[in-house]
Amino acid sequence: MSAEAEEKVSLRTWVAVIGGAVGCFMAGMNVHVTNASLPDIRGSLGATFEEGSWISTAYLVAEIIVIPLAAWLTQVFSMRRVLMTGTAGFVVFSILCSLAPNIGTMILARTLQGAFGGVLIPLSFQLIVTELPRSKHALGMALFAVSNNVAQAAGPSLGGWLTEMYSWRYIFYLQIPPGLALLAAIGWSIRPTAPDLAKLRNGDWGGITAMALGLSALQIMLEEGERKDWFSSSFIVLSSLVAVVGLVAFVWTELRRAQPFINLRLLGAYNFGLASLMQFLFGAVVFGVVFLVPNYFADVQGYNAREIGLTMIPYGIVQFVMSFATPPLMRATSPRLAIGAGFVIMAIGCLMNIHLDMDAAKNTIVPSLIVRGVGQSLIVVALGVMAVDGLDKAELGSASGVFSMVRNVGGAIGIAMASQLVVVRQKFHAERIGEHVTPYLAAYRDRIAQGVARLAGHAVAPSDALQGAAYAGLRQRSLAQLASVVHKQALLEAYSDVFLLAGVTMLLCASGAFLFRSARHAEPKAISDAAEAMEATVEVA
Repeated sequence: MSAEAEEKVSLRTWVAVIGGAVGCFMAGMNVHVTNASLPDIRGSLGATFEEGSWISTAYLVAEIIVIPLAAWLTQVFSMRRVLMTGTAGFVVFSILCSLAPNIGTMILARTLQGAFGGVLIPLSFQLIVTELPRSKHALGMALFAVSNNVAQAAGPSLGGWLTEMYSWRYIFYLQIPPGLALLAAIGWSIRPTAPDLAKLRNGDWGGITAMALGLSALQIMLEEGERKDWFSSSFIVLSSLVAVVGLVAFVWTELRRAQPFINLRLLGAYNFGLASLMQFLFGAVVFGVVFLVPNYFADVQGYNAREIGLTMIPYGIVQFVMSFATPPLMRATSPRLAIGAGFVIMAIGCLMNIHLDMDAAKNTIVPSLIVRGVGQSLIVVALGVMAVDGLDKAELGSASGVFSMVRNVGGAIGIAMASQLVVVRQKFHAERIGEHVTPYLAAYRDRIAQGVARLAGHAVAPSDALQGAAYAGLRQRSLAQLASVVHKQALLEAYSDVFLLAGVTMLLCASGAFLFRSARHAEPKAISDAAEAMEATVEVA
């Protein structure tokens, strides 16, 4: 590699980029860290199931509002101030979450934790695409992928283990060491710049208000819809109306305003628009699957929080390894091929779970998680490179906000759809199975008789051995056991259906990967340089 071809990157820049990746890891992990621990948190705080659900909802609502604002906030207050304030606030409210004496305090602390942490993911992306030269974007995206993908697996794993071994309160202390390290990294690597407070007076407050109302109402509708039976609830109807009106007003304002706080016109750029659509679908599938797996293990296999956490560890390990392996693969092929291969591998991982049965525990789910982890890492790195390539540097701040926003909105919709589809398809399959479970069939009568005999401790159930109330009680227990089997079988088929839909969605994205146009800057030399830099980093590590 010639000296002219190599674009030098200072140590301060690398520290800033790696620090941003640490922040991304903190915020990403915190979305999922409570998943395996919610029953313990609800029990400790004396909360109902509905109140407990707001422990996750409050965080996501606040985060999804702040993410699109991150780029504008950096223009007003500077990157350094926004990152340091966001990190400090995130650590403080993490501590308050761990000390929460009741559910009200917990929900308030989680809301503020999400608000401060919401800047960390998009600004991590922004640091990569604005501070690194284009030849290093693949390396930066690999670091982003490591922090983002591993966080999704580490959240349930660490949360479940800490809850079982110590207490759920310890899961929030996880944020303190990386938070302090990030504050030190930002303080040293990012030089202070003067704020531009004039932008506050001329701020796009109409667009910001419309976005906040629209996205928060959408998130609340998606989170609460299933529990409130969707549009039979006046609350869900009202939330839907606010979401539609708010989002339409937000889009209309941003497209008409000369200086919007987030540039939605970027979606009209061919490659960025296509990448954003794929990012939306990718976020829906990834968040939906990460939501489904712990619930599957708890509902069907009876795993506790620690066992659920342990099953997610291989998922995180393979993503860590693949994030570093992706740039060399991109050098040998191309970003478009890496994106297509990633979506195909993701689809295969989902389709591995479309024939679930009673024996399908970690022996079936963990291999599929590993396969999906391989594909997910390819997608995150290559899709990020392809999305921003060709955009002007002045557009990259808005691009990072839009790209992060569509992923999180897709994730929120994916979680809501996954949970609702499991409920709907379980009812459907229970009805279909129920058509074959009827007293008019000999197999049904034999099954009940065998159940009564087993409960009575007989090889056979002679009529003279069991009479009256005793027989009726045993028969009722046998019927309950059969109903439980039908319920579990219907649940297995419902989960299989959702994995099938996820696999088909990923195959559609794979076919779209080759619709990308050759970008101005996606030169083989740039990819080669990035890959070699990644290899050097791995050797040093």
